[in-house]
Amino acid sequence: MLHGFDLPGPLPGSQQGKALPDLDLEQIWSRAVEITVLRALFPSPALRLALIRTVGPEQALNAVSEFLPLRPAMEVFAGPSRPESECLKVGFVPVACATPLMLAGAMGIYSKHGLRVEVEKTTAWATIRNKSLTREYDAAHMLSPMPVAMTLGLGTLMPAPFAMSAVENVNGQAITLALKHKACRDPQSWKGFKLGVPFAYSMHNYLLRYYLAEHGVDPDRDVQIVAVPPEQMPEKLKAGLLDGYLAPEPMNQRAVYDGTGFIHLLSKEIWNGHPCCAYAMPRSLVASRPAVAKAFLKAVLEATVLANDSANRKSIASLIAPDHLLGQPVEIVEAVLTGNFEDGLGNTHSVPDRIGFDHFPWHSFAIWILTQMKRWGQVKGDLDYQAVARQVFLATGAGKLMHEAGAPPPAMASKKFTVLGREFDPDAPEAYLDSFPIKHLP
Repeated sequence: MLHGFDLPGPLPGSQQGKALPDLDLEQIWSRAVEITVLRALFPSPALRLALIRTVGPEQALNAVSEFLPLRPAMEVFAGPSRPESECLKVGFVPVACATPLMLAGAMGIYSKHGLRVEVEKTTAWATIRNKSLTREYDAAHMLSPMPVAMTLGLGTLMPAPFAMSAVENVNGQAITLALKHKACRDPQSWKGFKLGVPFAYSMHNYLLRYYLAEHGVDPDRDVQIVAVPPEQMPEKLKAGLLDGYLAPEPMNQRAVYDGTGFIHLLSKEIWNGHPCCAYAMPRSLVASRPAVAKAFLKAVLEATVLANDSANRKSIASLIAPDHLLGQPVEIVEAVLTGNFEDGLGNTHSVPDRIGFDHFPWHSFAIWILTQMKRWGQVKGDLDYQAVARQVFLATGAGKLMHEAGAPPPAMASKKFTVLGREFDPDAPEAYLDSFPIKHLP
């Protein structure tokens, strides 16, 4: 298991792996009108409760929809609407994955969509998780496995349903080793290494474990994997406290810049197009403030499109490099975003898709994450993979906004992909899990 991070288990009797009712933005926008009308018809909470107890919540809402002409209200609600409140507090960790979130603030895109967003820089994803749970943050830059884990009650005292409205970035990570290991390019020579990842529930952890296991190295027995906040990784590498890490950028390029490490492998060489970070909100906030959720998603998707255009990368590097955002030299950020970089071994590379910004929250991404959670003993028992994917990764809402913006969404919410030569079929997750010789099922 992962060392250096407190991972309390769920309370006895938690619904780990059991699906909550499906939630997507399309359904929320419709239900919100019905709920509002129900409250107007029955202003007394006692009367509403009596009605719901008599016929059930769904039947009560369906009755409102059937007997009152709600279609005009639905159409108004589904169209442009003023956010229920203007102010949002959003937490982020200063890594290149958060480029669209930072860019939306720097370019005034949030205000364009009627929002005043306070973007707060923090050092670690444990802090992001905790402040999201206590509602100190309305939304957050999270690692894409985090809302899945929180919804299932992994690493929290009880399940805390969160929704992921969009992917922030794809690719954009790397395995970096200390310069003293430049002759150790075969992972089988890494036995006994101490390797860092930013969080237990991260693509970094799962990709590193996957890479090691595919080379015959047991990530729980042959190496030590520890959780380290990204900003501390280069210093710990320099001090000899880590042999290497799989980290978000610009921490890999920073080690090259400092002359203390080299880039062994880009994460896209493990899985090209893999998700990394995401935008997440509590499901309760999405349900209670749907126009805010929609406005925030529109803003970040607009920034994502700008960030994904290679022609914008140099100028974006200058915008997000300052201390209040990434706090890194602009040449490091530019090397990451443009894909023109030195690897610390005397080589110069040009990899335009070193990092990308593709926002669609594919359900198959969530299903793959769940297989790895189960593979390494983080989740126990049977999983309804498809149901969990639907309730956390809001592909329907993202697809609707893509359609409104004139960008046709994918015809389906799942797709097959390949990780280190091994095809993943989201319709057969258990067969995929069974195919691994190295795994530690609970």
